[in-house]
Amino acid sequence: MYRLLIVDDEEIITDSLYDVFSSLLPDELDVCKAYSGIEAIEWMIRTRIDIVLTDIAMPGLNGLELIKKIQDYWPRCKVIFLTGHNNFDYIYKAFQMNDVRYLLKTEGYDKVTETVKEVLDEIKKSHRDNLLIEQTKEQKYAYEMMAQGDFMRHLIHKSQSVCANRTLLKSEFEQLNISLEPNYPIYFVLGRLDYPKEKSYTQRSTILSSVRSIWERQLSMQVKHIGVVDRYGDILWFIQPQKKPITGQQDLIKYLEGTLELIQEECLDSIGVHLQFTISKVIENWKSISFHYDKLRQLQQLKMGTGFPGIMKEIEDTISSAKKSVNAKQKVDILTAHLEANRVEEFFEEFHEIRTAALNGDYHQMVESYYAVALVLYSYISHYGWYEKILHQDKLFRIDEHLSLNKGFQYLEQISYDLFQIKKTEERNRATRVIDNICEYIEKHLNEDLSLVRLAEVHYFNPSYLSYFFKQERGINISEYIDSCRITKAKELLMEGDLKVREVSIQVGYQSAHSFTRFFKKMTGFTPKEYRENLQQASSS
Repeated sequence: MYRLLIVDDEEIITDSLYDVFSSLLPDELDVCKAYSGIEAIEWMIRTRIDIVLTDIAMPGLNGLELIKKIQDYWPRCKVIFLTGHNNFDYIYKAFQMNDVRYLLKTEGYDKVTETVKEVLDEIKKSHRDNLLIEQTKEQKYAYEMMAQGDFMRHLIHKSQSVCANRTLLKSEFEQLNISLEPNYPIYFVLGRLDYPKEKSYTQRSTILSSVRSIWERQLSMQVKHIGVVDRYGDILWFIQPQKKPITGQQDLIKYLEGTLELIQEECLDSIGVHLQFTISKVIENWKSISFHYDKLRQLQQLKMGTGFPGIMKEIEDTISSAKKSVNAKQKVDILTAHLEANRVEEFFEEFHEIRTAALNGDYHQMVESYYAVALVLYSYISHYGWYEKILHQDKLFRIDEHLSLNKGFQYLEQISYDLFQIKKTEERNRATRVIDNICEYIEKHLNEDLSLVRLAEVHYFNPSYLSYFFKQERGINISEYIDSCRITKAKELLMEGDLKVREVSIQVGYQSAHSFTRFFKKMTGFTPKEYRENLQQASSS
């Protein structure tokens, strides 16, 4: 889903355009509005913007000044100037900017909507064209990426020794054409792909290549980066900002969040894959990379696995020592990752390898493997509080209650099956609860900001996926649901007869009575005044 921001200091124009575009392409266009250049900048900081439709002559921060700031945040953003000033100087300056169009307000709504649709088509075509270019590039750099990946994986696990000599490290980066600077801080972004179960190894490799291409296309303009696949099948990106225009840590994080959201959406739309991200804190010392990588993995394993494409930031070290003990062995660590990510087939494949290796070893090895797996399962049950949902889970640490160690592993396997079944049911129930909470919030806050961005912030979603998820669950667009709630509430208030139309409009989220009247007539066929008069006539007859 793409995001359109409408900016004009004349409220009636802003509200009218907002109404037009909110119903124009509800499945493709998320519409936001601002009544000043300063308010528009707040939207830019808050979320990604793809198209800006703005007046030029505004007090405080005019449209030309606004666009310069916008393109610092989101350089791919397209701009449409909509103004009543047929001024040559304005037009000349507008056309000097990249990706900018110029329309007069006198050209009417049809011309404006047609132009926005054209810009949307250009964005989509650009994505398709760039994808073809990147596919060609990928073949050329395949060998180089392989060499870079091997080196960076070695660095991940041996950072203390690999990064001991910064001069040597810089030299190796140059030889491998790695664009990162080992003397500057970095960020990690850990991405987890939710591959469809029926996909083969070759098909998964193709999906992985597509994700890499999407990432490269969306992020290459603003950051330096290199991505590697770790031993668990997840993608770890090393990231440093370019010198301009991102200057601070918070600016970089905001840029990453907005662009990662776009990557998630494109992965879902173009290749049908959910992608979850975890962003690290800034890493100043390259020698500590191994330590930070382990922390990021633990955070992802403990907090994700919902099936939704979320974006999580590392804030504090909230992982307790008890939970960290889940990572006692490499095999068990992989098992944990599969359980958290709901990868059923991979989990049991790994489980059977652990069991086979244990049963072929000595007694102490068998006991160690049993308790390691039992700890993984118990930690998961404890994390979600599923003590009463798993029958006989009290036997997890009573190995002597099993007739044999083989029977003990059969018991662990059954507990694992039960966990996956409960998780499937819980996720279905969670989806229902999430949508119910969103609907309840909408109904109670009709007079407040109900933009997709705001709803996503309140309920910890990414905005594009929230729109997709809501329609999938309820069968209608979220904007349609908001409109139905507003019209229902408006009818109730008009029925009472005490409030003025202006007061009713404010209570259902319309600051302009004119916009409310147009909305009400569109939904009911009557103006608010006509509707109230009809009610009064019906009650008196």
